[in-house]
Amino acid sequence: MVNVNELPVSLDSNATHTLRAFSPVVKDYLPGEYPVATLSEINKVGTASEKAFSVYSKKTAEERAVFLEAIGDEIMALGGELIHRTMLESGLPEARLIGERARTVGQLKLFAELLREGSWVEAVIDTALPDRKPLPRPDLRKMLIPIGPVLVFGASNFPFAFSTAGGDTASALAAGNPVIVKAHEGHLGTHKLIADAIKSAAQKTNMPDAVFSSVVSDDIDTIQHLIKHEAVKAIGFTGSYKAGMSIFRTAATARKTPIPVYAEMSSINPVLLLPGKLEKESNAVAAQLAASITLGTGQFCTNPGLLFLIESETAEKFTDVLSNQLMNVAPTTMLNRNVCNNYYNSKSSLQQQPGVKVVAAVESAADDIRGAAVLLQTNAADFIANENLQAEVFGPCSLIVKCRDHHELVQAIYSLHGQLTGTVIGLKEDLETFASCIEVLTGKVGRLLYNGVPTGVEVCHAMVHGGPYPATTNAGSTSVGADAIKRFARPVCLQDCPAEFLPLALKNENSLNIMRKINGHYTRDNLTTNG
Repeated sequence: MVNVNELPVSLDSNATHTLRAFSPVVKDYLPGEYPVATLSEINKVGTASEKAFSVYSKKTAEERAVFLEAIGDEIMALGGELIHRTMLESGLPEARLIGERARTVGQLKLFAELLREGSWVEAVIDTALPDRKPLPRPDLRKMLIPIGPVLVFGASNFPFAFSTAGGDTASALAAGNPVIVKAHEGHLGTHKLIADAIKSAAQKTNMPDAVFSSVVSDDIDTIQHLIKHEAVKAIGFTGSYKAGMSIFRTAATARKTPIPVYAEMSSINPVLLLPGKLEKESNAVAAQLAASITLGTGQFCTNPGLLFLIESETAEKFTDVLSNQLMNVAPTTMLNRNVCNNYYNSKSSLQQQPGVKVVAAVESAADDIRGAAVLLQTNAADFIANENLQAEVFGPCSLIVKCRDHHELVQAIYSLHGQLTGTVIGLKEDLETFASCIEVLTGKVGRLLYNGVPTGVEVCHAMVHGGPYPATTNAGSTSVGADAIKRFARPVCLQDCPAEFLPLALKNENSLNIMRKINGHYTRDNLTTNG
């Protein structure tokens, strides 16, 4: 039997436990048995990754860029086999997966371009001031360098873009770090195909052994052991609040050396529905939101799960239209049985909270592993008083919060937990009238949208896919876009370093032609001898 992990080190032969992927489409286990890693294997992976770091971190930006592009090429070469297997494992439709594959390859290319441009290292030079009084200033030069092996947890809802070769892996590799991926149990066949593609790309581009490794396990103790391994220097995670906080606590308190955890965990993505817009475009707004609530069976981290509006006759009509729109959406397949069960359980819990009523509910399809849409409603006073109303319901569910007036709307928004996104739907005059609400909302989110829907995250330089806790464990970072690379790098300052030992980014001659800050001014110029 070929081991799914395809680890770059020898594996123990005494593995007694295997995993199989269950298909929500055919309602049965798929072909393929994947041995679970032992503690001994985990130790070997960690040690090998640490050795690989000493080699890979010294690869040039161009060499790493070529490697990333080769990974994209290898993924595309998998063709229909990859799409077909992932459809069976995730229940996601072909068109969606083809698009996600393109996004995943696009992420790899974005980081390759970032490496070639080079300014991401944030080179800063403050030249010596030997004659400064009362004390001279030494020559100080700073830049970002790789942090070390990165552990990545594959996500359930994006089997390509947030998984084995997803954004965490791409950005960690781009920064110069080896990656260890903990495969998601639902995507074992998908994971193996992509892991093999990464290993093939590594071999073709002369990357060191163990620049990429992977581990299959459903054992909590084994996973905790991996998190605690001293070779691991940072962790990327996308998933539930419970799992994310467990990883975060282990990394912070149970290791000899605490490490950063960049966990994306929980967000209900509030939407402010302002009265002027509802008065003029109620039907269009309802249709737009219904599509976003049910997109991907509500299994996006950015589905709008919370709708704020001010009580009025127009608001009632909008609620009726939105209800009808959702009732017309048939249940669709969810990612796996656990996700489906959690959806219906969390939805039921939310429905039973004091002050919550069901406005519209499609008949349950839990037995068929399909998610049915539901629209709930409460008032602002109950929402403010009950934090349970901010629990994420991962599926096609949204809660309307009715506010009596402008003042109560501000109070309700102020009570919000941290979120990935916030959306404002309003006319220009609405934005002026409710500026104080928008200001409060801005302080709660990583991305603020105007007159759109939060589903859909562009991979580019300006994107922020993060937010204050509990949306993430680190509000100063993003898991999507060019700045994601900075999570897996750290600054180092070189003081009075001899010129011949300076890295290229910090030498007087700017041979890389990158943007640098020299004595407080940004420039691509060479540093002249007089500073």
